[in-house]
Amino acid sequence: MKTEKQTSAVLFDLDGTLIDTAPDFIRCLNQLRQQHSLAPLPAEQIRRSVSNGARAMVRVGFGLEPEHEGYLEKHTAFLDLYEAGVAEETTLFEGMDRLLKNLETRAIPWGIVTNKPARFAAPLIGALGLAERCATLICPDHVTERKPHPEALFLACQQINAEPSEAIYVGDHERDIEAGRNAGMRTIAVRYGYIEQPESVDLWQADVIADTVADLAKLLQ
Repeated sequence: MKTEKQTSAVLFDLDGTLIDTAPDFIRCLNQLRQQHSLAPLPAEQIRRSVSNGARAMVRVGFGLEPEHEGYLEKHTAFLDLYEAGVAEETTLFEGMDRLLKNLETRAIPWGIVTNKPARFAAPLIGALGLAERCATLICPDHVTERKPHPEALFLACQQINAEPSEAIYVGDHERDIEAGRNAGMRTIAVRYGYIEQPESVDLWQADVIADTVADLAKLLQ
């Protein structure tokens, strides 16, 4: 990372980057499988696909794609279960609260740009006590194009009054890094997130990679 550049804002992806939502995804998917008389899946098998959302959960849990019969019913049921308990077991990653407080102490605004719909993202960050601390929350509901299109990142920078070239985007998916590059931002890929093949992170062309939250905190100092 080019540390000589001023940092005017730090933007985070949500699931797998800022917060650990996997426990609630695992709970909801196995609850849905139980309703269909299926045995629970190993937590790690589900965890790897969390960043790909409900569609991936239905694929992992039932082997169904959107064009398959029964997909819509299970997709809807999963989302309903998740909405009913969106923050039962979800937490900030260990060390992340300290990282955010450090940014706040230095008067560097931070925000969230996620592909998670506002229906889930807004109550989730509220339940975690982040709503008043977060300078901006941009969801697909607020833009016409999802990541990796840069529209959401441009909107976040506009709301924070930050130049994209002076902002950093942090994410655990290749589309996050692509979106950051498309927006002209510096990018940090986090390998601690929900990644099916951790070695693939090296191919994403991020400015730098953080293996742990502690690594990320050092990079943002």
